[in-house]
Amino acid sequence: MQVASMCREKMHVVLEEKLMRMRNNVDMGDGSRSCGRWQPWEGQRMEEAWKRVFKSCFLRIDEMASRICSESSTVGCQCDCLPNALGLTGSTTVVAILTDEYETIIVANCDDSRAVLSRSGSAIPLSYDHKPDRGEERARIEACGGRVVFADGARVEGILSISRAIGDNYLKPYITSEPEMTFTKREAEYECLILASDGFWDVISSEVACEVGRVSSRRGSSWVFQGCGRSACSAAVLLTRLAPGRKSCDNISVIVVDLKRNHTAV
Repeated sequence: MQVASMCREKMHVVLEEKLMRMRNNVDMGDGSRSCGRWQPWEGQRMEEAWKRVFKSCFLRIDEMASRICSESSTVGCQCDCLPNALGLTGSTTVVAILTDEYETIIVANCDDSRAVLSRSGSAIPLSYDHKPDRGEERARIEACGGRVVFADGARVEGILSISRAIGDNYLKPYITSEPEMTFTKREAEYECLILASDGFWDVISSEVACEVGRVSSRRGSSWVFQGCGRSACSAAVLLTRLAPGRKSCDNISVIVVDLKRNHTAV
């Protein structure tokens, strides 16, 4: 939980810093400034720029996680523990950005938290779980000298059931913090975007989650759930309560973005 808390507190801060550096053209060096004004990228150039920003951001967060011990109660605390006691915990991470200039939904994920888009009632995956037995993930692990051992499912070195994470230093370089990214052009028929942790997706299908989001967006602010009037808030509250009811045994976090009204709730 320490690494997850640190990601919650620091991820958006570090990402903003990296974006400001990009806009100031400090580390891009590609001539994207003209007459003192930042010129937005287009197409493939835009995607590559965002990939560099997110890769740098996740790497920085991973470095911060390496200084957290399993007993630390303060986010980002640098304690007096021995070096081999640091960086033993980890976290899954998924981040989404809705850009104005490109009207694009950008998703970066590391691990098995997931982003799903509801489009006219259909569930569209915007991220893909990083499991050790996934073809390219297994090839990368083995190229680093690691092993994928099948013990109650595929596990890196027989220990961890995911192949990417923030933290978990004891399994590096087999475990990497580099995010995988998707870019989706925003369309009018998109209803909502749902981001949730693996404890939610373990028991709730993408289709069920999107149906809840779809119904709430249709009912809009008239649907009040436990005093929450916004449709995104109503959906988030309901979804977080559905997962424990289906016997989820893992951490449950849900964010719903109402794409019809630009509301976000956690």
